[in-house]
Amino acid sequence: MPAPELLTIGYEGTTSAEVLALLRESGVKLLIDVRAVAASRKPGFSKTKLAAGLQEAGIGYLHLQGLGTPKEGRQAVRSGQPRKMEAIYTEHMKSDRAQAELAHAIERVRIERSCLLCFERDHNTCHRRLVAEAIIAVTGQPVRHLAVPQAVI
Repeated sequence: MPAPELLTIGYEGTTSAEVLALLRESGVKLLIDVRAVAASRKPGFSKTKLAAGLQEAGIGYLHLQGLGTPKEGRQAVRSGQPRKMEAIYTEHMKSDRAQAELAHAIERVRIERSCLLCFERDHNTCHRRLVAEAIIAVTGQPVRHLAVPQAVI
């Protein structure tokens, strides 16, 4: 049986209710939080609140802190340097912890429909794209980047 499609999502510019609705609609069974710091100023996205909301929706939660971007990488993205973040993140992924947590993520995504979560809306400027690429290089499963539709003003 082939591995299920791997999904990713960023919560920038959304609400927790919108993200939860899209996750349910997409059939997600496990949300894998790949933030180094699972805290947020946005209501509902700090680790405890997020896990509780997911549990209510029937979705599991797994925080793999070792797959998060180091502080220097987050600063690079904030300063508009996503390529610098990629270089920092690539080096970070050589660590034992990152490799162990990547192996754990690979185990989980092979057996249940999973979604990687981070902040940035655009997966092209977020390290979660790199995590997804590392996973699918091993599993060969398809990947789809979700985005909550933005309201037209």
